[in-house]
Amino acid sequence: MKEIKVPELAESITEGTIAEWLVSEGDSVEKGDPICELETDKVNVEVNADYSGVITEFVKGEGDDVEVGEVIAKIDENGEAGSSSSSESNTEEEVTEEPEKETPKKEEPAAKKQIEPKKAGEQQKVVASPAARKRARELGIDLNEITPSDPLGRIRPEDVEHSAKSSKEQPKQTKSDKKADSSNEKQEFDKPVEREKMSRRRQTIASKLVESQHNAAMLTTFNEVDMTAVMSLRSERKEKFAEKHGIKLGFMSFFTKAVVSALKDFPYLNAEIQEKEIIKKKFYDIGIAVSTDDGLVVPVVRDADRLDFAGIESEIAELGTKAKNKELQLSDLQGGSFTITNGGIFGSLLSTPIINSPQVGILGMHTIQKRPVAMPDDSIEVRPMMYIALSYDHRIVDGKEAVQFLVRIKQLLEDPYDLLLEG
Repeated sequence: MKEIKVPELAESITEGTIAEWLVSEGDSVEKGDPICELETDKVNVEVNADYSGVITEFVKGEGDDVEVGEVIAKIDENGEAGSSSSSESNTEEEVTEEPEKETPKKEEPAAKKQIEPKKAGEQQKVVASPAARKRARELGIDLNEITPSDPLGRIRPEDVEHSAKSSKEQPKQTKSDKKADSSNEKQEFDKPVEREKMSRRRQTIASKLVESQHNAAMLTTFNEVDMTAVMSLRSERKEKFAEKHGIKLGFMSFFTKAVVSALKDFPYLNAEIQEKEIIKKKFYDIGIAVSTDDGLVVPVVRDADRLDFAGIESEIAELGTKAKNKELQLSDLQGGSFTITNGGIFGSLLSTPIINSPQVGILGMHTIQKRPVAMPDDSIEVRPMMYIALSYDHRIVDGKEAVQFLVRIKQLLEDPYDLLLEG
């Protein structure tokens, strides 16, 4: 019998959550075949079988958190497909029937004698993994008395352990202990609710955002952009652009180009803090926030300063597709120097984006809305306007610099022909 363990994933990833088993107990697999999908903090990865054989046992179930090097399944190199479940069942039946046989040579443990008769009549109603059944037998615990944590009602080894631990500690609890425990219990509701376990990625997003707010002196400044020139230029060039490059000309390439140009003028916004040093980056890897079903991810457009409009649009489209299909690699997410997020695609009029730590700046785009605007000659015109927001780390970026950075982006977008010349 061989053990399948969580492999080394990446230097920054030490644990994950089993999102889905791709095989079943009793299935035959070849060495290198994917057997489960592991959800990590950043991307989903497949765990492959290290040996050829038959999967005899899932040590960990879907939704379980696992660490690198931890055993998640067992495989029999000499087994036959479909034999695992039946052999497990037969083994349990034999163990179940043993207490009924009066054999003077062998004495069953007292705890097992108490629960085995009940198993004979009721055990079939219990849904439990083979590992859980085995552990329950070892501890002398009745599976019928265990409350599963799995929403589908399947009992896992950790449920058995928790039940055993609770039964030992319960008599020792004092009134004060019970009062303390009750304060940590999940709140119960009189009206219907639905409990949903946070995915590992959602947990990571939550902790990173809170960490960013705790570690950075974050401040947000706002401005507005008249999008008339960008929209006119885009309308004028979009057909030829699509014919030549095979991709649509969107707004993100204009904003990415404007951000890169502004970062060159205000380098502290393209930096990060490491202990007592400021690291000013001489490269422009721009993170583009993408919303997916699993939460927000920020793939990075590498060397955006060296790409033309078509190159930026192609990179953004490819990264967006990979994000939605859960095909992003760790290399797609690491090392950004500044981030752009576009809440406008969901209708957001104004927001304060949170810095993507350890970066020190993030630009928020918003929906384009027609508003009356006072022109230089005091006339009033209806113009397509967009609010833009810059959240920045006040530890190294002063307010004056942040405001000027945003004004520079406004100027570039309201006269975008300079951006085209740069591209």
